[in-house]
Amino acid sequence: MDVMEDKIQPHQYIKFKKEGIKIVMVTAYDSIQARIADGVGVHGILVGDSLGMVIMGYSSTLPVTLNDILHHLKAVLSVRPKPLVVADMPFLSYEVSRAEAVRNAGRLVKAGADAVKVEGGVDIVDKVEAMVKAGIPVMGHIGLNPQRYLILGGYKLRGKRAEDALLVYEDAKALEEVGVFSIVIEFTAADVAKHITDSVSVPTICIGSGPYCDGQILVFHDIVGLNPSPPLFVKKYANVYEVMVNALMGFKDDVQKGLYPTPQHYKLMKDSEYDKFVKMIKKRQGN
Repeated sequence: MDVMEDKIQPHQYIKFKKEGIKIVMVTAYDSIQARIADGVGVHGILVGDSLGMVIMGYSSTLPVTLNDILHHLKAVLSVRPKPLVVADMPFLSYEVSRAEAVRNAGRLVKAGADAVKVEGGVDIVDKVEAMVKAGIPVMGHIGLNPQRYLILGGYKLRGKRAEDALLVYEDAKALEEVGVFSIVIEFTAADVAKHITDSVSVPTICIGSGPYCDGQILVFHDIVGLNPSPPLFVKKYANVYEVMVNALMGFKDDVQKGLYPTPQHYKLMKDSEYDKFVKMIKKRQGN
């Protein structure tokens, strides 16, 4: 049976791992991207805080607010996508207290998200546990955590040294223990990601962490080439940025040369109605 026949739920991700089905996820921030992802048949859509960089133009994800995520989540949900829709919990929406974490995650689920995603491991397991106990499916996110790039010293590869690899491994095991249904592993040494994947019962979804995970996720803009400077781990499948530049240049040139619009792009009144209109104007002007 086609796995996309019905709406995908969080528990199915664990089934995908057991059955050896590679999980495919992409980010989406509006209805068009969500419709494309849905039509292709991906397994999951992440309304990511990456919108801060690819949509808002921020230098990091830190300024993104819960209301920003809610705004874009509503746009994605408007197309009623079959893939699992996961909403990112932005910086400082879950770190402070268990009660705040549950309350903010609950806002996203009440708005229609199928699950939430949080960055961190051992340091936030108490919040994750509280969310899971409240009935909120949680996707973990370990390895490079963009929300913590200031502490990490930048967007650096995790797991290069054994001591750091152990920290990432311990984060994964801690999240598994408190009930996450899947774990994103970002920009981590591939052999470390493989060891984690083989060691946990929940699926791992890699971004920049090699081929050994149970699935892969990339940012929509990076996949289609809308980001002119994507991360080194991105494979660009199109150059939509160039296509859009060429389209706008063509529009600009046609307008300036008087080539657009042409009769096929506009409509005229019937001659009788136009004559009537002109007479009405003249009458109003007293002519």
